[in-house]
Amino acid sequence: MKKYTILLFFVLVSISLAAQNRDTKKADKLFESYEYVQAIKEYLALVERGKGDVYVYKHLADSYYNRLDTAEAEKWYLETLKFKQDAETYYRYAQVLKSNGKYAESDVQMKIFSTLLPNDERTKEFNQNPDYLARLKNKVQLFELKKININSKKSDFGAALYNNILYFASARNASGKIYGWNDEPFLDLYQSIYKERDGSYSEPTAISALNTVFHEGPLTMTKDGNTIYFSSESFNEKLFKKDKPKKLKYGQVSLFKAVKENGKWAAVTPLPFNSKSYSTGNPSIDKDGKFLYFASNMPGSIGGTDLWKVTVNSDGSFGIPENMGDAINTAGDENFPFVTDDAVLYFSSNGLTGFGGLDVFSVDLNKIGTPNNQGAPINTEKDDFAFTFNKEKNIGYLSSNRSGIDHIYSVLPVCNGQIQAIVKNAKNNIILVDSKVIILDGNNNILDTKMSNNKGEVSFEIDCQKPYVLEVHKDGFVTKSFPVTKIEKEMLSIEAAIDPIGVTVTEKEIILKPIYFEYNKSHITKQGAAELDKLVYIMSQNNELVIYVKSHTDSRGSDKYNLDLSERRAKSTIQYIVSKGINRDKISGKGFGESQPKVLCKHKCTNEEHVLNRRSEFMIIK
Repeated sequence: MKKYTILLFFVLVSISLAAQNRDTKKADKLFESYEYVQAIKEYLALVERGKGDVYVYKHLADSYYNRLDTAEAEKWYLETLKFKQDAETYYRYAQVLKSNGKYAESDVQMKIFSTLLPNDERTKEFNQNPDYLARLKNKVQLFELKKININSKKSDFGAALYNNILYFASARNASGKIYGWNDEPFLDLYQSIYKERDGSYSEPTAISALNTVFHEGPLTMTKDGNTIYFSSESFNEKLFKKDKPKKLKYGQVSLFKAVKENGKWAAVTPLPFNSKSYSTGNPSIDKDGKFLYFASNMPGSIGGTDLWKVTVNSDGSFGIPENMGDAINTAGDENFPFVTDDAVLYFSSNGLTGFGGLDVFSVDLNKIGTPNNQGAPINTEKDDFAFTFNKEKNIGYLSSNRSGIDHIYSVLPVCNGQIQAIVKNAKNNIILVDSKVIILDGNNNILDTKMSNNKGEVSFEIDCQKPYVLEVHKDGFVTKSFPVTKIEKEMLSIEAAIDPIGVTVTEKEIILKPIYFEYNKSHITKQGAAELDKLVYIMSQNNELVIYVKSHTDSRGSDKYNLDLSERRAKSTIQYIVSKGINRDKISGKGFGESQPKVLCKHKCTNEEHVLNRRSEFMIIK
């Protein structure tokens, strides 16, 4: 993210004086002033006039590189490398190819870079991870992304949610001063209300109390909501270097503090370790307000920009900034730190192994180890950065230029959980081994099939925010389904108790427990479904079996009505069995009304006798 001095920091590109001449003077001045848009126009004009050479090509490539136009940067680095170049040019070309998704070609350039600088940390990192791409692509997905509705047609990034207000930096101010680096307005700080009920955001408004004619943002806020730290420019505190011969002023990114007074931000003060010689920016305060994390290229940095931290004392003073060390910082750029309430540090790096550009990494500050690449879809071959996360709301934000411009995406964690089923006999609670358990998604698609172990257990890795169904099969038992709605924890244990078949089969009939119907109804009851499942199992195990369903009613109602009712009950029974996967040709049936009672009542039938007469019978035809 070298679009803005506020994002990363000035990168001073050395210019070969021997190659400068009268023709490149105007373009070179623009280049040295970081006005890359106009510099590109001037260098391209030289090429069109036949005055292009390796010097011009190199500066075109670097200008496009700094503007993150990787397609054009690739084109001009290719022209540049027709001539022998320094190692850093090969490295930049490799990174551009990677950002354009050309991984194999990027690796070729990295091998050239490695031969030129064999002891460079980037060489060591590259040589230690030859299969990095496959490993990154195979990482478990941790988050789901969605572009939110506050994005504009200009750059928006650095979003963080505090007390239901989303703060971010944006170049949307059409009336603002234009920044020559990318031909967009200078950045301002904005805020938008997060509507938790429906996940929408209000129309953003500028934070006028903090914005100046220079760049502002991003910001971080203390837990009580009364203090913020934010990035702005050193020009605001009259810190800059002069280049008198070129009539240029070189500023830096600096950190500032603001305190809420009467509901408004006031008392804006610079932090004491700002300097005109280096930049400090992109801050993050921890939940206790005791440590402020930021990015800087101050003396003691390992690479281009490093992550640093400084103690915030109880009286508001600051300790001495400390480098976060080489467990995190590399020879490349580390930036955009964010510390969660549970002490996880998220940051972006182009020095650690990633997909390309800036990738988001995390590390537990309680036990700092190897930073963990967050994988796809958080990371892409483009720049992915400014990851923040609100633990209370369980929502985070990511900035990325994957669409060609910096935009903000909401981030929801994927709950990578586990369902464990213990299969048992519902009658005696005995564990059932070698039971087939199928897991289906919410659309009844089969995801996996496993057999229960010697403890009756089977487990599946799942996204615990989604619904599933477990279907349990066992010879001699009724197949049963166990719906699982989305779970809010990492492990869900289910006791999958299934019923033994428990039916009598004669030469003429399969005798189930009575398939009772409610009075004057034809739909299958829960009890009826449990019995019919036993029939389904028997028929699924014997493809030759053909069944004829006889449905009966009690004697209440007219003969014609009861005949119609029993016919509907027969059809409901057949439809249920067919819905379970039994071929329609294997089952037929008919309603007999009250013509074949189970119980011949001597006088008026009791309610119990009426219930016995409302039944279905299953005759074996074949």
